Amino acid sequence: PAHAPVVAGDQQTIADFTLDDITIERLGDRKRLIAGLDRLRRDVDASGKIERMDVFNQQAYNILSSSKLTEALDYTREDPHVIERYGQGPPKLLRGSGAYHDTMGGREQFLVARRLVEAGVRCVTLTFGMWDWHSENFTGAKNHLPKLDQAITALVEDLHERGLADDVSVVVWGEFGRSPKISDNAGREHWHQVSNALLAGGGMRTGQMIGTTDRHGEAVIDRPIHYQEVFATLYHNLGIDISQMTFKDLNGRPNYLLEHRQPIAELV
Repeated sequence: PAHAPVVAGDQQTIADFTLDDITIERLGDRKRLIAGLDRLRRDVDASGKIERMDVFNQQAYNILSSSKLTEALDYTREDPHVIERYGQGPPKLLRGSGAYHDTMGGREQFLVARRLVEAGVRCVTLTFGMWDWHSENFTGAKNHLPKLDQAITALVEDLHERGLADDVSVVVWGEFGRSPKISDNAGREHWHQVSNALLAGGGMRTGQMIGTTDRHGEAVIDRPIHYQEVFATLYHNLGIDISQMTFKDLNGRPNYLLEHRQPIAELV
């Protein structure tokens, strides 16, 4: 629970993080009451769950008693020219007789991600668009790719301009690739043989392309990279020693975080 994400979706989220009809003093009284109840149960709870929840509650208290997160979520505080660099609005994709409207958020969330990192958030995950194009592949690509390119470019440029490029790792990817052949519905199917990822920042040696496929993008022919190698690289950037770090399963047996425990050598 201490490492669960804070889900930020819209302006209502900002309101949820704001104290309403309650003073800081009364919030403090509630915090002391929770601490008292925890002490009563601590002796009978040997699992450590209460202790982990204490961390979670402290984080929640800090959010409510500080405006830092609320201000970070409000991207309208940025210079209008900066907002314009990222682009605004979610992608729209015509699909059949109606219009597909992405509900996962627009390009503003890339700007919010940068603001959250500056506010001290360690990990930010966002989704953009709908890429499952089993039909109308070209319509979707023409709609999505320029918008994604603009937002990612603005984010990486912002990180460099603010001196954050060595401290913030950026990874852009999906869960699998798409088939190299276009289907009868002008779409592309799921394709697990080949995928791709874009990495930036994190003090990595960027500006290179690692691994190649055949001319159809159908199969790897040189320097295959496993998903876990990307995770190993990100753990490395976070300062986590995955050669030593383990977690216990339900039987108490230690397990390594990854089977492939070497970062991508070309990057680190």
